Amino acid sequence: MRKIAIGSDHAGFPYKEPIKEWLAANDFEVVDFGTHSADPADYADFAHPVASAVESGEFEKGVLLCGSGQGVCMTANKHQGIRAALVWDPQLAPLARQHNDANVVCFPVRFISLETALESLRLFLSTEFEGGRHQTRVNKMSCA
Repeated sequence: MRKIAIGSDHAGFPYKEPIKEWLAANDFEVVDFGTHSADPADYADFAHPVASAVESGEFEKGVLLCGSGQGVCMTANKHQGIRAALVWDPQLAPLARQHNDANVVCFPVRFISLETALESLRLFLSTEFEGGRHQTRVNKMSCA
C-alpha cells in the first residue's frame, strides 16, 4: 500500500477530510499531520512535518493544503529533498510529475473546487517521472 502524508492549515481543512477519504478508497495509506479543525493555525506547523516525512522516505508523496497554496508550497520547498508543486488546474499535475519529479502537491483551497483538487490529485499520483533530460534539470534544483 502506498503511503501518503497530508497536512493543512485552517483554510485547507475543509478539503482535507474528503481528500483523505478519496485516498483511502483508492488504496492509499494516509497519515494526517494536522490541523484537525478549522481554528486558525499556521501552515508551516503542518507543512514542515509533511515535507520531513516525504523527504525521509517514510512516505511516497505528500499533499498540502492552505488558502492560496503558496505558504505550504514555499515552506515544503525549504527541504532539500522536496519538490513541491502548486497545482490549481488538472493539466499542471501530470507535468509536475513528468518534468519535475514533484513529490508533494499543494492545493489553493480558496481558489479551486474540491473536484478540481481530486482530479489533480488523481493525475499527480498516477503519473510517473519521465527522467532523461528532465533528470538533468531536477539534479540542478538542490542547493546542497
